[in-house]
Amino acid sequence: MTERSIVPREAGAEKRRLILAAAVRVFARDGYHTSRVGDIAEEAGIAHGLLYHYFSSKEEVLETVFRDNWRELLGLIRRVEESDEPADEQLRGIAKILLRSWRNDPDLVTVMVREVARSPHLQGQVEEIREGFASIQRVIERGQAQGVLRADVDARLASWIFYGGLEELLTGWVLGQLPDGDEEVARAERTIIDVVCGGLTARDTVPA
Repeated sequence: MTERSIVPREAGAEKRRLILAAAVRVFARDGYHTSRVGDIAEEAGIAHGLLYHYFSSKEEVLETVFRDNWRELLGLIRRVEESDEPADEQLRGIAKILLRSWRNDPDLVTVMVREVARSPHLQGQVEEIREGFASIQRVIERGQAQGVLRADVDARLASWIFYGGLEELLTGWVLGQLPDGDEEVARAERTIIDVVCGGLTARDTVPA
């Protein structure tokens, strides 16, 4: 019987969350490539060796940070997708979820944008990335079928443009190129909704 197997399940899950939260703080503060496993253990307040009972390497820690949080984000997006709101309102809801993540957890967004988005290894292997775009694409296609969104726009390309605009705003905040106070986040939210969602709205439904 291994040491890992005798750790109570709830205690093990809590320790795992503790390590991941510490990793997010360390990666956001110091950068993934310059951080060491020992830095994460110290931040978490645990023995260096204990971390290896939960994760085999620093790479696995980063991958887990991405997978856990991207799956949570996908759950929120799917909840919007499955709602009874019209498609244009669903797009507004998705935009709010993504942009408000900066206000809710800037360290996590910093890691997701600065470290994960630039990791070819994760981008090439994680299926969840495609699922996010597919969900947005389905919302757009449903809106086109309902006559709410323009039918002359390629839904797949529109989903990438929509998400890309949101990601660039998050990147601007992470890199300090855009002001990021509460008012600025709210302004960015209104602007991308007006520009992107407004551009997708069917022409005969746009108010005169």
